[in-house]
Amino acid sequence: MENKFLAVLTAEPQEFNREELEAFERFGIELSVCVKDGIELMERIRTLKPRVVISDLFLRRIDGIGVMRSVLNQGDGAPEFVMLSTFDSPVLEREVLSSGASMFAPYPVSTEQLASGIAAMLQNGSKPDNIRHLSEARGNSMEVQVTEILHQIGVPAHIKGYHYLRRSILMSIENPDIINAVTKQLYPSVAKMYETTSSRVERAIRHAIEVAWDRGDVDVLNSYFGYTIHNGRGKPTNSEFIAMISDKLRLATQMRQAYGA
Repeated sequence: MENKFLAVLTAEPQEFNREELEAFERFGIELSVCVKDGIELMERIRTLKPRVVISDLFLRRIDGIGVMRSVLNQGDGAPEFVMLSTFDSPVLEREVLSSGASMFAPYPVSTEQLASGIAAMLQNGSKPDNIRHLSEARGNSMEVQVTEILHQIGVPAHIKGYHYLRRSILMSIENPDIINAVTKQLYPSVAKMYETTSSRVERAIRHAIEVAWDRGDVDVLNSYFGYTIHNGRGKPTNSEFIAMISDKLRLATQMRQAYGA
């Protein structure tokens, strides 16, 4: 193939193999692999100036939407963005595409078809309508379930509190006792993971809950936080929010295991 296109792909070393690299090469796409970190991805984009960026939506420090908006706001010469996500919903797809992405695809995606779709887009500007349907059936992992609930509730994916909440809920599911030590254990653990401070984690989570309460679907909120809505207490505290969702998911998992579902 005469035309060669440079692409930056976010992936951890254990998630990427030679076969995938060769699949992209067959379509004239030369890959530079970057770890899933928003700051490092922006630096890679700045130095390499790729034609396309294939990025996970959920990255450390700055998420994929934040990276994309920052790069696209710089004006001419910005790359095309293909956003990948473990969660798939029409709401999330609209948010990603309206933020400037050329394509959106849920995991797991066929590397061959993804490379083919990107090559077609770079060569003649076509953007396949079915890019979000290139995935195979995905497992019902706990991470996917938490992601789905946060989107149902109405927490925007592009704010920091979304990622902090997501991680806090997963940690609470794994270790229920941590919810009793929010300030001493939970916030510091999340802060360390995202290279920030406990107070910033607490504020960002509180903001995310406020946003969900303002823009979320009342019926969905009622299904998770019914008593809070009905008795006029207002929105739940950070620890209540995390505990309610983690308890609900933990109980659902135990029920499936008990009945062999």
